[in-house]
Amino acid sequence: MDDLRPAPETSDDSPITPMMAQYLSIKQGQPDCLLLYRMGDFYELFFEDAEKASATLGIALTKRGKHQGRDIPMCGVPIHAIDQYLQKLIRHGHRAAIAEQTEDPTEAKKRGNKSVVARQVVRVITPGTLMEDALLDSSSSNFLVCFVANASASEMALAYADISTGEFAVMMTDHSRLPADLARLSPSELLASDQVLSSPQFAQSLGGQAFAISPLPQSRFDSQGAEHRLKNHFGVESLDGFGSFRRVDVAALGALLEYISITQVGQIPHLREPRLERPEAGLLIDAATRSNLELSKTQRGERRGSLLDCIAETVTASGSRLLGEHLTMPLASSLAINARLDVVEHFLGAELLRDDVRSLLKSCPDLERALARVTGGRAGPRDLAAIRDGLQTARKVMECLVRQHDLSLRPQLLNQLVGSISNAPFEIAQQLAQALAPELPYLARDGGFIAAGHVLALDENRKLRDETRQVIANLQAQYAETTGIKSLKIKHNNILGYFVEVTAQQADLLKASMVGHEFFHRQTNANAMRFSTSVLAELEQKIALAASRALALELELFKMLCDDVTTAKGAISHVARALAEIDVHAGLAHLAGNRKYVRPRIDDTLAFEIKGGRHPVVEQALAQQGLPGFSANDCDLADATRLWLVTGPNMAGKSTYLRQNALIAVMAQMGSFVPAMSAHIGVIDRLYSRVGAADDLARGRSTFMVEMIETATILNQATSRSLVILDEIGRGTATYDGLSIAWATLEYLHDRPRARALFATHYHELTALSKTLKSLHCATMQVKEWKGDIVFMHQVVAGTATRSYGIQVAKLAGLPADVISRAGEILKGLEKNGGPKAISLLTDLPLFSDRKTVERKPDPLREKIDQLMPDSISPRAALELLYELKVLARKDIDES
Repeated sequence: MDDLRPAPETSDDSPITPMMAQYLSIKQGQPDCLLLYRMGDFYELFFEDAEKASATLGIALTKRGKHQGRDIPMCGVPIHAIDQYLQKLIRHGHRAAIAEQTEDPTEAKKRGNKSVVARQVVRVITPGTLMEDALLDSSSSNFLVCFVANASASEMALAYADISTGEFAVMMTDHSRLPADLARLSPSELLASDQVLSSPQFAQSLGGQAFAISPLPQSRFDSQGAEHRLKNHFGVESLDGFGSFRRVDVAALGALLEYISITQVGQIPHLREPRLERPEAGLLIDAATRSNLELSKTQRGERRGSLLDCIAETVTASGSRLLGEHLTMPLASSLAINARLDVVEHFLGAELLRDDVRSLLKSCPDLERALARVTGGRAGPRDLAAIRDGLQTARKVMECLVRQHDLSLRPQLLNQLVGSISNAPFEIAQQLAQALAPELPYLARDGGFIAAGHVLALDENRKLRDETRQVIANLQAQYAETTGIKSLKIKHNNILGYFVEVTAQQADLLKASMVGHEFFHRQTNANAMRFSTSVLAELEQKIALAASRALALELELFKMLCDDVTTAKGAISHVARALAEIDVHAGLAHLAGNRKYVRPRIDDTLAFEIKGGRHPVVEQALAQQGLPGFSANDCDLADATRLWLVTGPNMAGKSTYLRQNALIAVMAQMGSFVPAMSAHIGVIDRLYSRVGAADDLARGRSTFMVEMIETATILNQATSRSLVILDEIGRGTATYDGLSIAWATLEYLHDRPRARALFATHYHELTALSKTLKSLHCATMQVKEWKGDIVFMHQVVAGTATRSYGIQVAKLAGLPADVISRAGEILKGLEKNGGPKAISLLTDLPLFSDRKTVERKPDPLREKIDQLMPDSISPRAALELLYELKVLARKDIDES
């Protein structure tokens, strides 16, 4: 939006003005931020900040006066549209500091006409410290992460917070798992010391992941100061009640808390008690695997088409975020996984209950983020309404769930969630319902959000403000009646204010009336005399102050309501989390019912047996396009067959098959039912997937180098409890080199980590290893040949592929007929002669320039089908056409 205000007048070179002196003083404290300086109804930026903002936002760059003999660049954005501008600034990598007016301009004038209104920074806005709905994705968490390592780098910690929801936790990490942990959190902003950021090893651990990095001085990571800070904030004498934190954990949490306090200028939003996350509690998924499997977003960076998009049946914003958290960090405890599955199964079996709960939750606002804004001093009246409506919804959901009186019929986890809701401060919901008006403004400063009749003094001031004419008319009628002067008028002008006016002849009658002593003379005109009264003077003062008093009263009441909510923030936070969990489990039950998913059997064995498994995303896509259903396949990685070697042509479905088994594992361990006829999975500790090919040009890595780095990670870190998915290892280099690498990799997987694995390849020579590797099982994608073409059956069967069918696939892709013919000749020569000798023999074949162009034979059957227009054909004509096509097909078969 262009700045349409006229450019301010420039002044001659002169000493610095008081306002500019104030601006420069504030800016000195925020050197790395764009300073948005409040001036009336605009936030103004000056100097280099203005030039940057103008270029980023596309707004006009003007100038205001001079500084040190040079024009001062200036641009501004209106207050009412600040969120949309902030969103753009943050998205382009800027940080912003908001300098607000902290006193009324009338107060500043009392110090002198040239006094500047007091201003100070009330908030620093960074990618990881956003709270406004307009700046956030309601369906995703917004993590601020802090990384700390001790002096020897033998201990490391990642603390993370989402100040928009209150999440606050720390996890142990190390160099080997740091990239995976960062990929899971996908932070908007990462905090680390200058020393850490300068370390090449840390830069390597980032793995090319893109997020804002904010360096902090090493002094911010002092564990003693951090411990003191945490104790003060949470009001405890010891942190032991929260967990067994190491010094490095405390340092990370404390530095994170201090950064939040600095950016929020001391007004820290509600944070839950710090939670210690154990590495072994979750399924470790590295960055490459997340990308390959497209868990939360596709490789194009879109949510649509990802697994998260496919399984999302939640109906609340907080439920959507929690579902994403469950998916990005599946559990690694069979007990915890089965607890979640019990709740999903309960909702699946109680369809009416599930529908009722989901119907109630649809009307539930984002309780978590509303609470964060209230406790962080960023709330508006609508946030209080969200607290009210969220608590009211929670009560209804609880009542719906407790209608089933037999607690033994409800899973333990669901009972715990109901217990969290039962402790909700429902009296606050009632208080807010009584206090808030039906229609609410976005900002508290706009007023009008307290319900009529709630506070008598507020109603009186509103009446004076809104019904001035009626109040004056009533007083005029009263004076006319008591004085007996029917023509008496109460009037107003800018000099006298309100006054009583009568004719000169009626003035004596007024003075002689029973209330004449209350009137005092103000002004005499040629034909009229003007008076005032103490009542009218007092009323005039009240009218003048009514609007400001009404707003002041509302703001005072608003603060009281916010304070009441803040007092109960812990209980409200637990309610919000409980509602989100109920939404996730009910949504997964709805998903299972609609898609015919089954409950997986999860235990601590090393089993991985899937019967009739399906790819959830592909299956959904086929259904949406009205295409035939997905071809289900089995997979059994029992100890005797824990390493599958899968062969078959491209396009036959190898990659889909590999991915679907990995996705089924992820869904099972996040606590979801799975797309299969049955599934038995022993808990997996680490999931690795190397599927597809991509280079990393930014770091000078070829496709093959990326492939080898990812394969190295898998071989170095996989355990016997891991699940490994490998596709086409070694295809990025020379044939013999690639075959050798694939051969050695297969042997290593079999003998060393002994992980459950699926290994897809075009190197058919590897099938010979089934004679020496006792746990290797050969499987292939079934295909059929017909008239030189191939038909993909999308079925996995035991055995090996005898051919790769590469030329047939190339033909399907539309390569020119000459290329296909030439490739066929070359292939025959290679297969016949083999080895280096074949190359010299192939050079004797005619070149393209010496060959006759291969002409495609006319195909009447295909041409007839191409000419069809199904939407415009009649039933009778369609029947006749079928007979005609049948004749053409028979003729085609006879000729072949």
